[in-house]
Amino acid sequence: MLSTQDSRQMVERLVERAAAAGADAADALYVGERSSSVEVRLGELEQLGRSEGEDLGLRVFVGSRSATVSSSDLSADALDALIERALAMAAQAPEDPFAGMAPSEQLELGELASLDTIDPAEPDPAELRQRALEAEQAALAVAGVSNSTGASASASASAIALATSGGFAGAYQATGFSCSAGVIAGEGASMQRDHAWHSARHLAELDRAEEIGRLAGERAVARLDPVRPQSGRMPVLFDPRVSASLLGHFAGAIGGAAVARKSSFLQDKLGSQVFGEGVTIIDDPLRLRGLRSRPFDGEGVRVMTSEIVAGGVLRTWMAESASARQLGIAPTGHAARGVGGSPGASPSNFYMAAGERSRAELLAAFPEAILVTELIGHGVSGVTGDYSRGAAGFLVSGGEIGAAVQEITIASNLIEMFATLEPGSDLELRRGIDAPTILVPEMTIASG
Repeated sequence: MLSTQDSRQMVERLVERAAAAGADAADALYVGERSSSVEVRLGELEQLGRSEGEDLGLRVFVGSRSATVSSSDLSADALDALIERALAMAAQAPEDPFAGMAPSEQLELGELASLDTIDPAEPDPAELRQRALEAEQAALAVAGVSNSTGASASASASAIALATSGGFAGAYQATGFSCSAGVIAGEGASMQRDHAWHSARHLAELDRAEEIGRLAGERAVARLDPVRPQSGRMPVLFDPRVSASLLGHFAGAIGGAAVARKSSFLQDKLGSQVFGEGVTIIDDPLRLRGLRSRPFDGEGVRVMTSEIVAGGVLRTWMAESASARQLGIAPTGHAARGVGGSPGASPSNFYMAAGERSRAELLAAFPEAILVTELIGHGVSGVTGDYSRGAAGFLVSGGEIGAAVQEITIASNLIEMFATLEPGSDLELRRGIDAPTILVPEMTIASG
């Protein structure tokens, strides 16, 4: 994996060479990664892994035609062939009036923000194994746990460098550490399984292995002896384990490409009341140590913290340059890409702000409700907003969490769900997309 300086110089040179070879415009992306991981089960080593890789992507424009190629061979001869192949492909590509680089006035040409995403610690395999063993031992120590599906620990590092013929060049690095455990509770046909995991940029911020394991065990035991609720209309609470999935559907619906294709259920909602007045949704690429923090987007565009939804009103789409041109707006700083394709739009550290009522108050808001802790399947239409997913969780009665439920289906429409949902006050910023407990006052419940 190259240093930030070396990777930046490499992509700058590649863009210069592509321009000299005949490209009207070009950009180049370098991605370097390394990772180490250990998996254990029942105290024995199951798998030990170490991987390292480097990839380079080049996108060239010839008029309104473009092509993207990539290579893991970074030698001079391979890069010469990469440029030649990209130009040949672009010459045969169809014309696209919306293709092109990001506007130069929107590029991040100043000093890049320091986001503290690098921890120099690199645990050796023995340390990773010990962390995984501690997580599994803590999980197996929970009364009612009967078996392990395994535990793991990992450490990783990545480097990103981007250069464009519009004058942008930048690079940054990030590290990551994670730990997980999965167990089975009960015996025979009544067995239940669950897991817990955590990931952080800095090792010191990673949850203790014992806490992760104990949580996995407690979750699995809590799922024993499930019941099936009556089918009908009921309030549904989305636990923070799954509530962020609603933000994922929302992000997909406000992506510039979906809106430009007229395939979003929020197609005509810009500037409209989509959520209740108490809902705020924020995208924060500049969060220190954030799992999705970045000092520039996938086209080199300047990024900033923004309120996507304020007072329940949808304030902006998320668009890279191509879809922004189709929509007649400026790129929003949400371009994301890999080495082998054109940019799309994606949020960074994306979260729904905390509401006023506590989780306990939301649980007690109705005499009976369902608390969902697991979602199954992909029954969501990005075009209509129709929502139907398998789920598991718990019955809630009088504000108290009761018996586990499984093999149920929850259904509604995201437009209605967004308009009526209420976020709790228990927001924790632990992942790339976060939300507190969310109450949806009414959904259709079908018991399998």
